[in-house]
Amino acid sequence: MKPAELEYAEATIAAIATPVGPGAIGVIKVSGNLSERILKRLFEPKRPVEEFQSHRLYYGFIKDPESGELIDEVLVTLMRKPHTYTREDVLEIYGHSGYLVLTKILELVLREGARLAEPGEFTKRAFLNGRIDLSQAEALLDLINARSEKGLRLALNQLRGALAQEIIPVKEALLSALAVVEVAVDFPEEDVELLSHYELAEQLEKEVLSPLQRLLTNYQSGRLYREGIAVVIAGRPNVGKSSLLNALLLEERAIVTPIPGTTRDIIEEFANIRGLPVRLIDTAGLRETEDLVEEIGVQRAKEKMAEADVIIFMVDGSQEPQEEDFRLYQEIKDRPHLVVVNKIDIASEETLTLWKKAFAQEKCIFISAKKREGLEALAENIFSLVTGERVESAPRVAPNLRQKVALEKTKEAVERAIANLRQPVVYPELVAVDIRDALHSLGEITGESTTEDLLDRIFSNFCLGK
Repeated sequence: MKPAELEYAEATIAAIATPVGPGAIGVIKVSGNLSERILKRLFEPKRPVEEFQSHRLYYGFIKDPESGELIDEVLVTLMRKPHTYTREDVLEIYGHSGYLVLTKILELVLREGARLAEPGEFTKRAFLNGRIDLSQAEALLDLINARSEKGLRLALNQLRGALAQEIIPVKEALLSALAVVEVAVDFPEEDVELLSHYELAEQLEKEVLSPLQRLLTNYQSGRLYREGIAVVIAGRPNVGKSSLLNALLLEERAIVTPIPGTTRDIIEEFANIRGLPVRLIDTAGLRETEDLVEEIGVQRAKEKMAEADVIIFMVDGSQEPQEEDFRLYQEIKDRPHLVVVNKIDIASEETLTLWKKAFAQEKCIFISAKKREGLEALAENIFSLVTGERVESAPRVAPNLRQKVALEKTKEAVERAIANLRQPVVYPELVAVDIRDALHSLGEITGESTTEDLLDRIFSNFCLGK
């Protein structure tokens, strides 16, 4: 690393750690060797302080040391390394929230020698200084972005090191196997037996491949609780799509009128269904139209349908089936979908029977979005369609996409090692290369083996001040 780059990496950093705007409190966070010096330069305590004690709150004022102007009434705390989030000296200033006052304090901090922190740089330093591993750093971002209680619990497990705990025995098994193989590589003249080639292969299958496969299996269900699913509500105009959106959200989010074509654009909101974060997407009614604005809405609706995890195909149960319903059904029938018959509160038994016959091959769900009837059954069917489960279960630990890719690379390397061990003639050098590749890929998950580009990519997703 060049001297200038080293100086930049080791500089004291600062950022506003709370959303800027009206609120009860605003926080400025500082990390680095200049933290205490900055505190002494800017902070005027209400009572004289001979020596600032670590992890203790002090009351006073932030003052411009050059002009003597008082900026804000604050509480401050100095936390000395290594018992801090970054394992560096950390200063936190708790002032009144508001763009002007927080910006003014930050400007003073920067003037005293700190530089503005990059997105995620506080957490990046926590990783580089060994306080957390890379999987825990990513879990922190998941914790911040969690949209359901189960997603929150999954992120919290990861933050507490659950994934690393799963990986440790796998790593130890690989290191043990590598030690055996390298004996044969280093002492070929001794004709050392690799346990038995087949025994070592079986050991790798049991102690490495099986745990890896279990983690990979957890990826999909973990993704559902972490990222959620997209559910598009589609159908002809005026079948009740916006009413269903409002009913599921328990608020009047979309405009509802008796006039067909009221919704002309996409409306998206998040809801919680059986513990899954669900992005509900209300779309324009699908029909042929000469209205330019409505036509754009119809085109956007079709684009959203193509990207959806689930399509709720809604029909009007108070009317007899129409040709347009069947035409639209042909467009979605090969996608994951549910047929929902709405307006059962005003539908006759005869028309509902016609709908049952028209979609006899489907398990139709009968609801009244207006009266909020049948929504429990709809929620259960959405959950079952996505997860294939009848119970609400989430894994204790599950990798994200980056970690999944690293696990797959590890698995492939181990499978190559096992295949080599089962050859009539075994070349220990090749087996050793495969096991080292597996260890390298496994290390990418916790950050033991990584690159600066990868770290920049991960931590750039964080907000300033985190």
